[in-house]
Amino acid sequence: MTDLSRLDAVAQASLVSRGELSALELVDAAIRRIEALEPSIHALASHDFTAARARAAQKPSGPLAGVPFLLKDLLPYPGQRCAMGSRLFRSNMAREGSPYTERLDAAGLITLGKSTTSEFGLLGSTETLLEGVTHNPWDLTRSATGSSGGAAAAVASGMVPLAHASDGGGSIRIPAAACGLFGFMPGRGRLVSTGQALPFDLLRDHCVSRSVRDSALLLSLTEEVGGKAGPPVGYVDRPLARRLRIGFYSRTIMGDAPDPEVAKALERTIALCTELGHELIEAPPPEFDGPTLSTGFFAISAAALTEVAATMKGMLGRPVGPEDFEPFTLSLIDWYRGLPSDTFSRAMVSFEDAGHRMRSYLDGYDVVLCPTVPVAPFALGTLSPELDRETLIRRTEKLAGYTPIHNIAGVPAMSVPLFTASAGWPIGSHFAARRGEEATLLGLAYQLEQAAPWRDRWPSISAT
Repeated sequence: MTDLSRLDAVAQASLVSRGELSALELVDAAIRRIEALEPSIHALASHDFTAARARAAQKPSGPLAGVPFLLKDLLPYPGQRCAMGSRLFRSNMAREGSPYTERLDAAGLITLGKSTTSEFGLLGSTETLLEGVTHNPWDLTRSATGSSGGAAAAVASGMVPLAHASDGGGSIRIPAAACGLFGFMPGRGRLVSTGQALPFDLLRDHCVSRSVRDSALLLSLTEEVGGKAGPPVGYVDRPLARRLRIGFYSRTIMGDAPDPEVAKALERTIALCTELGHELIEAPPPEFDGPTLSTGFFAISAAALTEVAATMKGMLGRPVGPEDFEPFTLSLIDWYRGLPSDTFSRAMVSFEDAGHRMRSYLDGYDVVLCPTVPVAPFALGTLSPELDRETLIRRTEKLAGYTPIHNIAGVPAMSVPLFTASAGWPIGSHFAARRGEEATLLGLAYQLEQAAPWRDRWPSISAT
């Protein structure tokens, strides 16, 4: 069980394809790891091990045949619960998947269950009144962040080699940074449809993984060929062979400087990229109206939630209340109802302008580097959904100081776990590139993985 937990998805699938292990043996080993680790970490919202074992016994085919996998509990999967972290949907069983989940099945992945998320993916910590608290395996008193905290905690601890994650403003990259994983966010329109969307097409789906090749292979298996994102990426399977112009900056969208340990990791990343032969250029930080963009993000989320609340009122025969939605969710809806009627349209205009300016900024470089998160992994309760709205918004602005602009601009980005702080917690280095340049980022990631390996760096609570 321990030996298997140290293998990435490509290596596990290779064992099955060579006949050295069966898919069922891989799945059973993952179930044992989950049963051993889950009481401490709580990364799973639900599971169906019986269905997973039955599918594995049928000897699935595909490039990742037999590899155990988790889906974030925002995405429907046939026959499994999809609660979205909300008590209102605790009994919601999905009847259908999507073109995206069909691709996952075709790849041969075995979905064991659903990973935890904040309610509707709103907050950057995976703590809900429905599921309880997901712990960071590096320090159980700390948050795995969010909203893909369950996915990141599961992969970091070795339950599964990779897991689905989604990102509307940093929710792949921030948990990857907090848990010491590789977190890649494809650009807008790159993947086949998940059947879900946020206004302005902010949402991206992909995965968190221990290795670059797992993420690269899954991207090739789920990308939309012939879509609007440009030529297909395909399977990027080797390091980049050219020199890059890499711009770097350190201040967040809100104008904040990173904590000293994070700033030190940025300096080390700059030095490493220089050693690899790239040209590093100190760039002025991209300038945006941070408070306006923050208001826009929360207004867009609140508008969608207001529609959900109205729909459910008709179905329930009563208004949605505190027994259904968390305090933060309800307060966000109340706040939005009190805003001017043109708030949503103004948010969309501000996003259009910010996205254009970020894309223009990226045009000046091959890749742009900054920290993933400006602060250390925070204590559980810091982003509890029971805190007041203003406190949560201010703390979210601090946490997600770098990542949302890439969703707005529709560009690919990644968090790479190159270094750790003096206290041992992981620090992510964030790279972004122009639209259509996923292959450039992945090629750079392979280089970084070879130069500063992280795959054997494990948290204190793990299967190793």
